[in-house]
Amino acid sequence: MGLWTVSWRSVVLCGALVPAVTACGGSTPSASNPAKLSNLTPPGIQYEAHIAAGGTPPAGGVLVNSQGHEAAVAKAGESLFAAMNCDGCHGGGGAGWIAPSLADGRWRYGGAEQEIFSSIFYGRPKGMPAFGGVLGPGGVWNLVAYLKSMPMPPNEPTESWE
Repeated sequence: MGLWTVSWRSVVLCGALVPAVTACGGSTPSASNPAKLSNLTPPGIQYEAHIAAGGTPPAGGVLVNSQGHEAAVAKAGESLFAAMNCDGCHGGGGAGWIAPSLADGRWRYGGAEQEIFSSIFYGRPKGMPAFGGVLGPGGVWNLVAYLKSMPMPPNEPTESWE
């Protein structure tokens, strides 16, 4: 089953749980409770490759780098890259190994700071774990600063994700 495929069993189960949660003092999101309703909209960014149903894209969030671009931030990101064993998949210096290179300027999910943040924070299918719950936004922005500070390697691979 796909990520967004819903079976009748899950609908029945969900329908049974909502009244139970509400009866126990919880509340369900609704138009009368906009704070809870707004928490359902995931923060994210719009990619030009997205296809919008009906031609109307949903509003994308705005990600702002809270850590800056100083050398100290990139150095902290480099330490974090090693400490979180990112080099175990992406190779030393992010040059690529069993996971793609992060230093060659070719990005499967986009190379803008916000796109890299989203890939690290939320993860990606087929291998990239979501590190946002462990590192928090500040740690992820440190990694982004490190990745963006990497020099381009002298030899580039012949394939691109685009």
